[in-house]
Amino acid sequence: MKIERRGKVFILRMDQGENRFNRPFLDAFHAALDEVEAEEGPLALVTTGDGKFYSNGLDLDWLTGEGKGEAEAFLDGVLNLYARILAFPGYTVAAMNGHAIAVGAMLSLAHDARVMRADRGWWSIPEVDLGLPLRPGMTAIIRARLPIAVAHEAIVTGRRYGGGEACALGIVQHAVALDQVLPFSVELAAQHAEKNRPVLALLKEGLYKETLAVLRAEDASLNS
Repeated sequence: MKIERRGKVFILRMDQGENRFNRPFLDAFHAALDEVEAEEGPLALVTTGDGKFYSNGLDLDWLTGEGKGEAEAFLDGVLNLYARILAFPGYTVAAMNGHAIAVGAMLSLAHDARVMRADRGWWSIPEVDLGLPLRPGMTAIIRARLPIAVAHEAIVTGRRYGGGEACALGIVQHAVALDQVLPFSVELAAQHAEKNRPVLALLKEGLYKETLAVLRAEDASLNS
């Protein structure tokens, strides 16, 4: 993970190729959020990737290999990450420079706003085609952030959405040219960087009380 600051906006850049989720990647993400949250004063957060990928989902090779013994704990850590971003004490924007697939797509949904490149790149939740069930927390965040008909289609069909389609259906708020994804996202985030951080966090906690309870309950159940 790389952290860059532009005024009051912090950019968290995922720089591991396809940005697939494994333990080192997840730990680095949490550490980066710790660093940003420790900053005092107004701030906003933008997450983005490099090249063709925002995040291409789980690192299944790691999960079935080195991480096999900690799969449940690891997935709970992913849900905890969603909860952190959903209730983040600052405005958040997912600047999707490329593909956002499976847990990468759900990561984008945890943000306050989503910006996707209009020309190439897919947003998709393909678990139905991969033969993988969704955890309750994953279903909860999809339901909380998407119109129910769109959530149904995305989950049941595994459809891949391009930027224009995703914007028309409310999956993302903006679809722009690739060279504008990051600058547009930074400008959008900067517009809201002066929000009162404690109040914003409380408002998000209230707005997503039920979703956050499901995300955090799964994480807590493993540690109880």
